[in-house]
Amino acid sequence: MILAWAGAITVGLSLGLLGSGGSILTVPILIYVVGQSDKVAIAGSLAIVGGIALFGAVNYARQGLVSLRFVLLFGIPGIAGTYAGALASSRVSGAVQLVVFALVMGLASYSMLKPAAGEPGHTPDSQSVLILVASGAGVGVITGFVGVGGGFLLVPALAILGGLVMHRAVGTSLAIIVLNSASGFYKHLDLLKTAHAAIDWHIIGLFLVLGVAGNFAGSLVARRIHHAHLRRLFGWFLVAMCLYILSRSVPQVI
Repeated sequence: MILAWAGAITVGLSLGLLGSGGSILTVPILIYVVGQSDKVAIAGSLAIVGGIALFGAVNYARQGLVSLRFVLLFGIPGIAGTYAGALASSRVSGAVQLVVFALVMGLASYSMLKPAAGEPGHTPDSQSVLILVASGAGVGVITGFVGVGGGFLLVPALAILGGLVMHRAVGTSLAIIVLNSASGFYKHLDLLKTAHAAIDWHIIGLFLVLGVAGNFAGSLVARRIHHAHLRRLFGWFLVAMCLYILSRSVPQVI
């Protein structure tokens, strides 16, 4: 149980330190540390990710750093995409989901290792808006299928295509993650019931409490640590995790 506590705090710390990426640790921690099955871990991850994101989104909203327009542009197609992704997950094995999850983790590591995007602050044109809507649906499918929030994809899209300054992009991303996670969790609950599996609400509550505490602590520590170094370190950690999960899951698929 101590390892589970450490894992929950790690998720919150990474979110507080980096603003994104922490949620992608939830699934492997639930599987390899807590010992949950892959299907239960992915469903539980959505509840944990959504809960921690809600805490962050409320704080950003109080500062006026959440764009309702982009929450709707991204969130509505994202909800539909998340529901579809969750439904698609019922047609494949947990091992296939973990292979896809590892590939998404590899994409997240690339996002962390590349130079951070600037703050364009431009007004998006109609083409950018259409791409944003399509991206929202795509991120939703990933969220529903593998149980990650997708902040590492949402934040750059909102900053580059939407023209939001970085802090506003992060706040808006958190609000979208709440909507997507709620949609995916609702569908996964139904799928688990059909499969006669159950959510461990105790673990979800533990991760939410410790994750929020870790998030708060991380945001304080982030002011004293060079952000670029943290991103690179976390990026290489994700590369290692990606390779580990692939080594465990690919043989089960083959």
